[in-house]
Amino acid sequence: MHELAICQALIDQVTTVARSNGAQRVSNITLDVGPLSGVVPELLANAFTVAAAGTLAEAAGLTINPAPVRVWCKSCQAESDAKVNRLVCAACGDWRTVLRSGDELLLRSVVLEEVDPAPTLQDSEEKRHV
Repeated sequence: MHELAICQALIDQVTTVARSNGAQRVSNITLDVGPLSGVVPELLANAFTVAAAGTLAEAAGLTINPAPVRVWCKSCQAESDAKVNRLVCAACGDWRTVLRSGDELLLRSVVLEEVDPAPTLQDSEEKRHV
């Protein structure tokens, strides 16, 4: 199951982003996953729980957005939606197309949280004197 290895790499990347931004927690991760990426979204979601355990992203939600399959036609220059097993131009029917999207596994966004520091004894004393 290569989805676990993908999730482990994702957690490494997200942890780096969190630490470089001074965050103590990750609350949500959003991915775009195309049907031609070779990744099964359901398996990715299951593997995420295992990979995130004990990390800054342990309590994070994982949002997986399906990416559309789109092609660009060399003949008529149109860009159109296509099917996974039929990458032909929807405008003219030509088979000479270039894949524009549908094979991606893209980290779209990361929501980070900063944890408020615990109040110190001095903070508590200042509040009582106010």
